[in-house]
Amino acid sequence: MVEVIGEHADVLGECPLWDGRDNSLFWIDIEGWVVHRRSPAGDVESRRLGGRPGSIALTDDEDVLLAAVEHQLGWLDWGSGTFTPWVDVEEAGGPNRLNDGRCDPAGAFWVGSMNTDEASMTGTLHRLAPSGEHRTVQGGVGISNGLAFAPDGGVMYFADTLRPVVWAYDYDPSSGERSRERVFNDFSELPGRPDGACVDEEGCYWTACVGGSAVARLTPSGAVDKIVELPVHKPTMPAFGGPGLETMFVTSIGGGGSHRRPEPPGFNGRLLALDVGVGGVPEPRFGRTM
Repeated sequence: MVEVIGEHADVLGECPLWDGRDNSLFWIDIEGWVVHRRSPAGDVESRRLGGRPGSIALTDDEDVLLAAVEHQLGWLDWGSGTFTPWVDVEEAGGPNRLNDGRCDPAGAFWVGSMNTDEASMTGTLHRLAPSGEHRTVQGGVGISNGLAFAPDGGVMYFADTLRPVVWAYDYDPSSGERSRERVFNDFSELPGRPDGACVDEEGCYWTACVGGSAVARLTPSGAVDKIVELPVHKPTMPAFGGPGLETMFVTSIGGGGSHRRPEPPGFNGRLLALDVGVGGVPEPRFGRTM
Protein backbone atom coordinates (compact mmCIF):
# COMPACT_ATOMS: atom_id res chain seq x y z
CA MET A 1 0.00 0.00 0.00
CA VAL A 2 1.28 3.45 -0.96
CA GLU A 3 0.39 6.51 1.15
CA VAL A 4 0.62 10.04 -0.24
CA ILE A 5 2.00 12.37 2.46
CA GLY A 6 0.48 15.85 2.72
CA GLU A 7 -0.87 18.08 -0.01
CA HIS A 8 2.29 19.82 -1.18
CA ALA A 9 3.84 18.96 -4.57
CA ASP A 10 7.52 19.71 -5.12
CA VAL A 11 8.90 20.86 -8.44
CA LEU A 12 11.86 18.48 -8.07
CA GLY A 13 11.65 16.54 -4.82
CA GLU A 14 14.81 14.69 -3.80
CA CYS A 15 17.01 13.31 -1.01
CA PRO A 16 14.65 12.05 1.74
CA LEU A 17 16.70 11.73 4.94
CA TRP A 18 15.48 10.26 8.22
CA ASP A 19 16.87 11.53 11.53
CA GLY A 20 16.12 8.94 14.20
CA ARG A 21 17.24 11.22 17.02
CA ASP A 22 13.96 13.14 16.90
CA ASN A 23 12.08 11.02 14.35
CA SER A 24 11.95 13.77 11.74
CA LEU A 25 12.17 13.48 7.97
CA PHE A 26 14.09 15.92 5.78
CA TRP A 27 13.86 16.23 2.01
CA ILE A 28 14.58 18.89 -0.60
CA ASP A 29 12.98 20.57 -3.59
CA ILE A 30 15.90 21.31 -5.88
CA GLU A 31 14.08 23.65 -8.26
CA GLY A 32 12.10 25.18 -5.39
CA TRP A 33 15.37 26.06 -3.60
CA VAL A 34 14.08 24.69 -0.28
CA VAL A 35 14.74 22.07 2.36
CA HIS A 36 11.70 20.57 4.13
CA ARG A 37 11.47 19.02 7.59
CA ARG A 38 8.49 16.92 8.71
CA SER A 39 8.03 16.48 12.47
CA PRO A 40 6.69 13.31 14.15
CA ALA A 41 3.34 15.12 14.44
CA GLY A 42 3.25 15.59 10.66
CA ASP A 43 3.95 19.33 10.63
CA VAL A 44 6.20 20.52 7.78
CA GLU A 45 8.61 23.46 8.00
CA SER A 46 10.72 24.68 5.10
CA ARG A 47 13.90 26.72 4.75
CA ARG A 48 14.55 28.59 1.51
CA LEU A 49 18.12 28.76 0.27
CA GLY A 50 19.91 31.10 -2.11
CA GLY A 51 20.35 28.39 -4.73
CA ARG A 52 19.45 24.85 -5.70
CA PRO A 53 20.17 22.23 -3.03
CA GLY A 54 21.29 18.95 -4.58
CA SER A 55 21.56 16.85 -1.43
CA ILE A 56 21.87 17.03 2.35
CA ALA A 57 23.46 15.03 5.17
CA LEU A 58 22.99 14.76 8.92
CA THR A 59 25.67 16.04 11.31
CA ASP A 60 26.22 15.50 15.04
CA ASP A 61 24.29 18.71 15.65
CA GLU A 62 20.56 17.94 15.24
CA ASP A 63 19.90 21.50 14.09
CA VAL A 64 22.63 21.68 11.44
CA LEU A 65 22.71 19.93 8.07
CA LEU A 66 25.55 19.63 5.61
CA ALA A 67 24.04 20.87 2.34
CA ALA A 68 25.26 20.76 -1.25
CA VAL A 69 24.02 23.98 -2.87
CA GLU A 70 24.87 24.81 -6.50
CA HIS A 71 28.71 24.51 -6.60
CA GLN A 72 29.54 24.44 -2.88
CA LEU A 73 29.05 22.61 0.41
CA GLY A 74 28.08 24.39 3.58
CA TRP A 75 26.07 24.37 6.77
CA LEU A 76 22.32 24.90 7.01
CA ASP A 77 21.37 26.04 10.51
CA TRP A 78 17.76 24.99 10.86
CA GLY A 79 16.89 27.38 13.67
CA SER A 80 18.00 30.52 11.84
CA GLY A 81 17.55 29.22 8.30
CA THR A 82 21.05 30.49 7.50
CA PHE A 83 23.29 28.73 4.98
CA THR A 84 27.01 29.24 5.61
CA PRO A 85 29.28 28.23 2.68
CA TRP A 86 32.25 26.05 3.59
CA VAL A 87 33.95 24.34 0.63
CA ASP A 88 33.72 24.98 -3.13
CA VAL A 89 33.88 21.72 -5.08
CA GLU A 90 32.71 22.95 -8.50
CA GLU A 91 33.43 26.14 -10.42
CA ALA A 92 31.19 29.04 -9.41
CA GLY A 93 29.15 30.08 -12.43
CA GLY A 94 30.27 26.97 -14.31
CA PRO A 95 28.06 24.50 -16.17
CA ASN A 96 27.70 22.04 -13.28
CA ARG A 97 25.57 21.98 -10.15
CA LEU A 98 25.86 19.51 -7.28
CA ASN A 99 23.35 16.69 -7.20
CA ASP A 100 23.06 13.37 -5.36
CA GLY A 101 25.13 12.92 -2.18
CA ARG A 102 25.54 10.52 0.72
CA CYS A 103 27.80 9.91 3.72
CA ASP A 104 29.88 6.77 3.83
CA PRO A 105 30.04 4.69 7.04
CA ALA A 106 33.20 6.52 8.15
CA GLY A 107 31.56 9.96 7.98
CA ALA A 108 32.92 11.29 4.68
CA PHE A 109 30.48 12.84 2.21
CA TRP A 110 30.36 11.72 -1.41
CA VAL A 111 28.61 14.08 -3.80
CA GLY A 112 28.26 14.14 -7.56
CA SER A 113 27.42 16.86 -10.04
CA MET A 114 25.65 17.25 -13.37
CA ASN A 115 25.60 19.69 -16.24
CA THR A 116 22.60 21.97 -15.94
CA ASP A 117 21.52 21.31 -19.53
CA GLU A 118 21.13 17.61 -18.54
CA ALA A 119 22.74 16.46 -21.77
CA SER A 120 26.50 17.04 -21.46
CA MET A 121 28.87 14.64 -19.75
CA THR A 122 30.72 17.21 -17.64
CA GLY A 123 29.57 15.92 -14.25
CA THR A 124 32.04 14.84 -11.59
CA LEU A 125 32.14 12.82 -8.39
CA HIS A 126 33.78 14.18 -5.22
CA ARG A 127 34.68 12.93 -1.75
CA LEU A 128 34.72 15.41 1.14
CA ALA A 129 36.51 14.44 4.35
CA PRO A 130 35.33 15.82 7.72
CA SER A 131 38.48 17.97 7.75
CA GLY A 132 37.23 19.85 4.69
CA GLU A 133 39.79 18.24 2.40
CA HIS A 134 38.13 17.14 -0.81
CA ARG A 135 39.17 15.41 -3.99
CA THR A 136 37.59 14.81 -7.36
CA VAL A 137 37.37 11.07 -7.90
CA GLN A 138 35.73 10.81 -11.31
CA GLY A 139 34.82 12.96 -14.31
CA GLY A 140 32.85 12.49 -17.50
CA VAL A 141 29.56 11.87 -15.69
CA GLY A 142 26.15 12.72 -17.11
CA ILE A 143 23.87 12.93 -14.07
CA SER A 144 25.44 11.70 -10.82
CA ASN A 145 23.02 9.54 -8.84
CA GLY A 146 22.50 6.29 -6.98
CA LEU A 147 25.11 6.74 -4.24
CA ALA A 148 24.76 4.13 -1.50
CA PHE A 149 26.90 1.85 0.65
CA ALA A 150 26.42 -1.75 1.76
CA PRO A 151 25.53 -2.09 5.46
CA ASP A 152 29.06 -3.26 6.31
CA GLY A 153 30.62 -0.46 4.22
CA GLY A 154 32.44 -2.89 1.94
CA VAL A 155 30.60 -2.03 -1.28
CA MET A 156 29.91 1.38 -2.82
CA TYR A 157 27.26 2.01 -5.47
CA PHE A 158 27.11 4.84 -8.00
CA ALA A 159 24.82 5.50 -10.98
CA ASP A 160 24.77 7.72 -14.03
CA THR A 161 21.20 8.45 -15.07
CA LEU A 162 22.18 9.40 -18.63
CA ARG A 163 23.95 6.15 -19.46
CA PRO A 164 21.92 4.50 -17.64
CA VAL A 165 24.08 2.22 -15.47
CA VAL A 166 24.60 1.43 -11.79
CA TRP A 167 28.17 0.46 -10.87
CA ALA A 168 29.47 -1.33 -7.78
CA TYR A 169 32.93 -1.02 -6.23
CA ASP A 170 34.83 -2.68 -3.43
CA TYR A 171 35.14 0.05 -0.81
CA ASP A 172 37.43 0.78 2.13
CA PRO A 173 35.72 3.32 4.43
CA SER A 174 38.89 3.96 6.41
CA SER A 175 40.82 5.20 3.37
CA GLY A 176 37.94 6.25 1.15
CA GLU A 177 39.38 4.21 -1.71
CA ARG A 178 37.21 2.27 -4.13
CA SER A 179 38.37 -0.50 -6.46
CA ARG A 180 37.23 -3.29 -8.80
CA GLU A 181 34.64 -1.32 -10.72
CA ARG A 182 31.94 -3.49 -12.27
CA VAL A 183 28.51 -3.00 -13.80
CA PHE A 184 26.01 -3.77 -11.07
CA ASN A 185 22.89 -3.33 -13.23
CA ASP A 186 22.41 -1.82 -16.70
CA PHE A 187 18.66 -1.24 -16.30
CA SER A 188 17.84 -3.41 -19.33
CA GLU A 189 15.21 -5.25 -17.25
CA LEU A 190 13.92 -2.21 -15.38
CA PRO A 191 11.58 0.65 -16.27
CA GLY A 192 12.88 4.21 -16.62
CA ARG A 193 16.41 5.16 -15.57
CA PRO A 194 18.39 4.98 -12.32
CA ASP A 195 18.03 7.89 -9.92
CA GLY A 196 18.57 8.09 -6.13
CA ALA A 197 19.02 4.93 -4.09
CA CYS A 198 19.39 3.35 -0.64
CA VAL A 199 20.17 -0.06 0.85
CA ASP A 200 18.07 -2.18 3.19
CA GLU A 201 19.01 -4.22 6.25
CA GLU A 202 19.54 -7.33 4.11
CA GLY A 203 22.08 -5.59 1.90
CA CYS A 204 19.81 -5.16 -1.11
CA TYR A 205 19.92 -1.99 -3.20
CA TRP A 206 16.76 0.02 -3.87
CA THR A 207 16.75 2.40 -6.83
CA ALA A 208 14.19 4.95 -7.96
CA CYS A 209 13.22 4.24 -11.58
CA VAL A 210 12.78 7.83 -12.76
CA GLY A 211 10.40 7.96 -15.72
CA GLY A 212 9.36 4.40 -14.91
CA SER A 213 6.85 4.93 -12.08
CA ALA A 214 8.55 2.44 -9.77
CA VAL A 215 11.23 1.62 -7.24
CA ALA A 216 13.20 -1.60 -7.70
CA ARG A 217 15.05 -3.88 -5.30
CA LEU A 218 18.30 -5.42 -6.54
CA THR A 219 20.10 -8.23 -4.74
CA PRO A 220 23.81 -7.85 -3.85
CA SER A 221 24.58 -9.64 -7.13
CA GLY A 222 22.65 -7.01 -9.11
CA ALA A 223 19.69 -9.26 -9.97
CA VAL A 224 16.20 -7.74 -10.01
CA ASP A 225 14.36 -9.02 -6.95
CA LYS A 226 11.26 -6.81 -6.84
CA ILE A 227 9.63 -3.92 -8.70
CA VAL A 228 7.11 -1.79 -6.78
CA GLU A 229 4.87 0.39 -8.94
CA LEU A 230 4.17 3.93 -7.75
CA PRO A 231 1.48 6.54 -8.59
CA VAL A 232 4.09 9.05 -9.84
CA HIS A 233 5.84 9.14 -13.20
CA LYS A 234 9.25 10.25 -11.97
CA PRO A 235 10.19 8.95 -8.51
CA THR A 236 13.60 10.31 -7.58
CA MET A 237 14.92 8.69 -4.41
CA PRO A 238 13.89 6.15 -1.75
CA ALA A 239 14.95 6.23 1.90
CA PHE A 240 14.00 4.20 4.94
CA GLY A 241 12.54 5.94 7.96
CA GLY A 242 10.03 5.70 10.74
CA PRO A 243 10.86 4.74 14.34
CA GLY A 244 11.85 1.21 13.29
CA LEU A 245 13.18 2.17 9.84
CA GLU A 246 10.36 0.04 8.40
CA THR A 247 8.81 2.70 6.14
CA MET A 248 10.15 3.63 2.74
CA PHE A 249 9.77 7.29 1.80
CA VAL A 250 10.04 8.26 -1.88
CA THR A 251 10.33 11.74 -3.39
CA SER A 252 9.24 12.63 -6.92
CA ILE A 253 9.30 15.24 -9.68
CA GLY A 254 6.18 17.36 -10.01
CA GLY A 255 7.07 19.45 -13.05
CA GLY A 256 7.73 23.09 -13.61
CA GLY A 257 10.99 24.98 -13.98
CA SER A 258 13.18 22.99 -16.36
CA HIS A 259 10.94 19.92 -16.01
CA ARG A 260 7.92 19.56 -18.26
CA ARG A 261 4.77 19.42 -16.16
CA PRO A 262 2.98 16.07 -16.66
CA GLU A 263 -0.67 16.06 -17.68
CA PRO A 264 -2.65 15.20 -15.69
CA PRO A 265 -0.38 15.97 -12.72
CA GLY A 266 -1.91 13.35 -10.39
CA PHE A 267 0.44 12.69 -7.45
CA ASN A 268 3.60 13.80 -9.26
CA GLY A 269 5.84 15.85 -6.98
CA ARG A 270 4.33 14.41 -3.83
CA LEU A 271 6.11 12.59 -1.01
CA LEU A 272 5.14 8.91 -0.75
CA ALA A 273 5.36 6.36 2.07
CA LEU A 274 5.13 2.60 1.58
CA ASP A 275 5.75 -0.73 3.28
CA VAL A 276 8.14 -2.85 1.22
CA GLY A 277 8.40 -5.71 3.71
CA VAL A 278 11.95 -5.02 4.88
CA GLY A 279 13.66 -2.41 7.05
CA GLY A 280 16.53 -0.06 6.44
CA VAL A 281 19.78 0.89 8.17
CA PRO A 282 20.53 4.16 10.02
CA GLU A 283 21.91 6.96 7.89
CA PRO A 284 25.56 7.83 8.71
CA ARG A 285 26.28 11.38 9.89
CA PHE A 286 28.93 13.60 8.38
CA GLY A 287 32.11 13.64 10.45
CA ARG A 288 31.13 10.63 12.54
CA THR A 289 33.60 7.73 12.32
CA MET A 290 32.84 4.05 12.72
